[in-house]
Amino acid sequence: MKTAVYQMTVIPGQPRENLKKVADWLNRLPEDTDVAVLPEMWNTSYMLQQLADLIDDEGSLEISALQNIARLRRLNIVAGSIAVKHGDKFRNRAVVIDRHGHIIYHYDKVHLVPMLNEPEFLEAGDEFSTFKLDDQKMGLIICYDLRFPEITRKLALDGAEVIYVVAEWPLERITHFTALLKARAIENQCYIVACNASGECEDTVFGGQSMVVSPSGAVIVAADIDEATITADIDIEQSEAIRQAIPILKSRRTDLY
Repeated sequence: MKTAVYQMTVIPGQPRENLKKVADWLNRLPEDTDVAVLPEMWNTSYMLQQLADLIDDEGSLEISALQNIARLRRLNIVAGSIAVKHGDKFRNRAVVIDRHGHIIYHYDKVHLVPMLNEPEFLEAGDEFSTFKLDDQKMGLIICYDLRFPEITRKLALDGAEVIYVVAEWPLERITHFTALLKARAIENQCYIVACNASGECEDTVFGGQSMVVSPSGAVIVAADIDEATITADIDIEQSEAIRQAIPILKSRRTDLY
């Protein structure tokens, strides 16, 4: 499964310009690309206080444009996340689009960051599940979710062989990001495909370091801090092979914990 990850420098507060950047990037990808991955909040960056002035209710312009590209290019798109209106607040919503341009899954970030006052502007989601791309089970989490091992463990127990992590993770804590990505891959014996942002928004510098980690915890490919595209050819069978060789999930003591 040939995967391309866009470590994007998001232009804060400029959704139209960011959409053009994303569309241009998608249209430049090689024809044999199977999955394209975008970062968290790629259309506005982390402009929580200005969201009401920056986006439409459902992010329909951005999502519709990506659906058209997916259909024309026969490309699966893990479309990062954007803010969508939900009641009096917004939700940080990740969307997955298949090769036919259909939205096959969406996920609203369930863990909001108290240190960044996210609960003041965003409403947390209340459900998540696996989904299928090209007949393979996948999972998806957003940024701060990475700090909670329970969510990725549940996805792995439900059969996810690849878990996508879309983020705007700050440079200040980038060592946490890289360590947690490897830990989640090792403990769940699955691929972790992480797409972080680059650049900055207001007082926050994003740390990049997007990467693809194998089920054994090896970093297959990684970016540095600048805008970049990384690619990897993911062999789904490796996940099942390592789960058979070292049966961590089957060895759990569910009678004790």
